[in-house]
Amino acid sequence: MQDQTTRFERFRALHAREGAFVVGNAWDAGSARILTDIGFEALATTSAGYAFSTGRRDSFAALTREEILLNAAAIARATNLPVTADLEDGFGAAPETCAHTVTMACDLDLAGGSIEDATGDPGDPIHPFSLAVERIRAAAEAVRGRPFLLTARAENYLWGRPDLDDTIRRLQAFAEAGADVLFAPGLPDLDAIRTVCRSVDRPVNVVAGLSGPACSVADLAAAGVRRISVGGSFARAALGALARAGREVLHDGTFGYAAEAIPDAEVARLMSQERGGRRV
Repeated sequence: MQDQTTRFERFRALHAREGAFVVGNAWDAGSARILTDIGFEALATTSAGYAFSTGRRDSFAALTREEILLNAAAIARATNLPVTADLEDGFGAAPETCAHTVTMACDLDLAGGSIEDATGDPGDPIHPFSLAVERIRAAAEAVRGRPFLLTARAENYLWGRPDLDDTIRRLQAFAEAGADVLFAPGLPDLDAIRTVCRSVDRPVNVVAGLSGPACSVADLAAAGVRRISVGGSFARAALGALARAGREVLHDGTFGYAAEAIPDAEVARLMSQERGGRRV
């Protein structure tokens, strides 16, 4: 079993090497074991995927901080890989609340986590610039010197504010405030992604597998991206497979889906491990 510091150092090194790496977004301990076994080098949680698994939609009101952190801790216990947590908006507008959230995440053996600048209020969806920066500054100060990589998210493009200049201004300020990784989900095309990467001095995360440009890992790496995540798309792919299997049985009366299922012996091997992952 690797300790938190070792996994943090591995995670930090992934961001420093040439090219881009992909984190697999797990929504529970079982999916974490599978993603670890097939060769991912790091994992991220997904609040969307976890919400779906509990029968709830992905929204600010869907999951509490305690639920998110318990789920993230279970994922971290299931793997030897570094795990970064989706900490949503920090679970409160105040900078000290964000600081407390990242401290709690760090205490749970996580190698990192993200804080976004969205408010959850459709009428006023993005925190004012100065408050958004202070929230990241407080979070960064709270984990300074600890094995935790802080990702700061600028959410303009997810909330109907397609302002690239403001997005870059926020990312630059988040870097100055102490963020280790920068993330602007929903950028519209490869040119915008390239512009963001050229405009900041921190590793940039881009989410793939959702809406937006259909770029390959190679495309994103060439644009300057260092980390690629997949959000809730793996969870939705799993739900899609379940829906297709169910429809086949109900509509066709056949069970062909079983040919694509992971063999029981393979599942038993993965789930019986005390802690998943290749030893390094």
